Amino acid sequence: MRIIGGTLAVLLCLALGGGAAAQSYPAKPVKIIVPIAPGSVTDVILRAAIAKIGPRFGQNLIIENRPGSSGIIGAQACARAEPDGYTICAVYHNTMSLNPQLFQKLPYDAEKDFEPITSLFFLTEVLAVSARTDAKTPAELRKLAETQSDKLNFGTLGHGSLPELLVRWMNNQWGSKIAAVPFTGGGPIAQALTANEIQIGNMGLGNFMGAIEAGSIRPLAVSTPKRSTLLPDVPTYREAGLDQFSAQAWWGLAAPKGTPAAIVKTINEQFVTLFNDPEFRDFLEKRAVQPNPSSPEEFSAFLREDRIGAAKIIAIANQPKQEFKQ
Repeated sequence: MRIIGGTLAVLLCLALGGGAAAQSYPAKPVKIIVPIAPGSVTDVILRAAIAKIGPRFGQNLIIENRPGSSGIIGAQACARAEPDGYTICAVYHNTMSLNPQLFQKLPYDAEKDFEPITSLFFLTEVLAVSARTDAKTPAELRKLAETQSDKLNFGTLGHGSLPELLVRWMNNQWGSKIAAVPFTGGGPIAQALTANEIQIGNMGLGNFMGAIEAGSIRPLAVSTPKRSTLLPDVPTYREAGLDQFSAQAWWGLAAPKGTPAAIVKTINEQFVTLFNDPEFRDFLEKRAVQPNPSSPEEFSAFLREDRIGAAKIIAIANQPKQEFKQ
């Protein structure tokens, strides 16, 4: 009985200690790993978010950009971090849904290595071309691809990213040979499109809006079911005949597996409160983003469904599974 009682006392102390640690959280700055380049629309949104949350949180939140390899570099860094609440990560359709079905021997397990925190938002994506191309509609782009595809380069986020899957789908459907050129984020893709270093891109509208307004990038179609209020004259994928390639581009937050539930709850509450704030929602919508905050349980359920949809997109694009090599 003494041994059992002592054991229970130890366990009780540990439980109370864990609770005390959660109550004192955060005691130092919190790092957010963002697996995409600075200047991209997601990076801009997260920096705006932490500027609002930091003062209420009582500690600074620090963005650490770890772009490259379709989000794999950032996801690996997050999966290997200490599960103490001081490293969290931005995750998206590639890291959690597409990569596990596109790569063999990934350096992380999307289902086992993370604690879902919350979904954040959906992106309005836009198929766009450099204003120096002759294509003014998706039909004209297809004609150009069928006759001069050797002169067309498409900016992507690397093997397995949604833009690259779209290139493969176009080449399969159109019999073209558009080249996929990898970049580290939407910002660099927008710059390359503006300079006509690449001719086609498909990214979150927020990445391209400034260049569209300046006339250096021409939007051809948007991914949303309805036309964007920011581009009311631009057709949807469905209207443009691209509806067979339908995919949701989204972002959320996760933590390394084993992060205490109380800490996950604290982080969730901060981001959900902000992403439900009318003023911040207006900020998001002006950047062609639809806020979608959720509970950890809702985000987990969403991830399960999204992986099913990702498998369908991969099949349509006829993308074979490859071995990931660092």
